[in-house]
Amino acid sequence: MNENKIVHARRTWSVTPEAFTTPEATALRRAYYAEVAGRYWKRSVSEAEIDQGMDDFPADELVPPTGAFVVGRLDGEPASCGGIRLLDPATAELTRVYVSPDARGTGGGAALLTALEDAARGLGATRIRLDTRTDLVEARRLYAKHGYAEIPAYNSGPYAQHWFEKVLV
Repeated sequence: MNENKIVHARRTWSVTPEAFTTPEATALRRAYYAEVAGRYWKRSVSEAEIDQGMDDFPADELVPPTGAFVVGRLDGEPASCGGIRLLDPATAELTRVYVSPDARGTGGGAALLTALEDAARGLGATRIRLDTRTDLVEARRLYAKHGYAEIPAYNSGPYAQHWFEKVLV
């Protein structure tokens, strides 16, 4: 997978494959868990709760040949991450998609989706799916804007309330 670059209002996003265990990737995954758990519980979460979330939902499947993880950098600084994993030979699933709040609205979501879709194609997928929650309004808006359509439930995840799919061409 190659580096993807997007320039937005003189700010540059680059998104590249990276091990989910690097310090930058780990910090971004922790920020992701802090935000999604905090929004769900409607309160700040503790470091211990973030640790538990990381243990409960490990990222170890986000490696080749059945997955990938990417980190996005805005003007060289880590500001987004996301993963992809194969559900079956033709279907990939987006997971842990995150753009730091201070970087939202700068094209990072689009850059991240482009890189993850490219990674899914590289794994042989012809479609990509994801699940999300009702309260993650920005995420649902991002997916719809980039061609993801709501579909019937394809899993029974405890936090899944909306399911999306996009055919990869």
